[in-house]
Amino acid sequence: MHDPFEESLRDMLNSSSSSRDDDAVLGRVLKTANRQVGAGDLFSLLGRCTQALMIAVNNGSAHVSPVSRRKTTIADTAFGGAQDKAD
Repeated sequence: MHDPFEESLRDMLNSSSSSRDDDAVLGRVLKTANRQVGAGDLFSLLGRCTQALMIAVNNGSAHVSPVSRRKTTIADTAFGGAQDKAD
């Protein structure tokens, strides 16, 4: 499987000339890898937080609507309520 991240790291390691210090090149490659992995982890964390927030909003939305404490009788529901009888 083709991995562009791994390929870019290999290119950075292989592009070192003889005048460069191998430790400096390795440090630069590891720094770049750490940055890219950290960015991926950050986006993953933000995605999971957004998902958790959406689940919380979805579960809590049923509790937002007002709840009537009036008792409804079977006659009110069967005949459309008392207010319809006056019409």
